[in-house]
Amino acid sequence: MMKEQKIKVVKENITLLKVDAIVNAANSTLMGGGGVDGAIHAAAGPELLEECKELNGCDTGEAKITKAYQLPARYVIHTVGPIYYSNRPNKPQLLANCYRNVMRIASENGAESIAFPSISTGIYGYPLNEAAPVAVYQVKQALKLYPTITEVTFVCFDDRTFRTYKQLLEEK
Repeated sequence: MMKEQKIKVVKENITLLKVDAIVNAANSTLMGGGGVDGAIHAAAGPELLEECKELNGCDTGEAKITKAYQLPARYVIHTVGPIYYSNRPNKPQLLANCYRNVMRIASENGAESIAFPSISTGIYGYPLNEAAPVAVYQVKQALKLYPTITEVTFVCFDDRTFRTYKQLLEEK
C-alpha cells in the first residue's frame, strides 16, 4: 500500500527543516550567493562549497544533488531558476523544469520528503503571482510520477509568499 502524499506550506527557515532534501534556489555557478542560497551554504558548512566546486555549475532549469553536511536534511538539491528580467525566452518552461528536475532527482535518490523555497521570486525578480501557480502545478504533476515522494513542503520567507502558496493549495 502506498503512503498518502501531501503538500504543505510553512513560513520557516528552510535550513532548519528535518527533511530528506532541501532545495537550493542556486545561481549557475553553485558557489553560493544571496538569499536562500547564501543561507544554505552558511548553514551547511564549507564542505558544501567544496562539493559544489566539483559539479561544474548548473544550467537554468536543471538540478544537481549534493550531501547536506551540517544541515538536518540528507541532501541539498540545487536548481537554477530563470532571471525574470533577462531577455531569455521560455521563462515559465524553465521554471517548470526546475520543479520537475528536482522531483526526479529526489525520487532517484530515495528522498521521500522535500522542502522547496519559492524559486526565482527573490533576487531573480519572478512575480510571485506567476511563479507560485507553476510551482504548485508542477509538484502536483510530479507526485503522480513519483509515488515514493510522500511530502512536499513549500517553505516561504515572508507572509505574502506564505499566503499566496496557501491559497493555491486550498484551491482544488
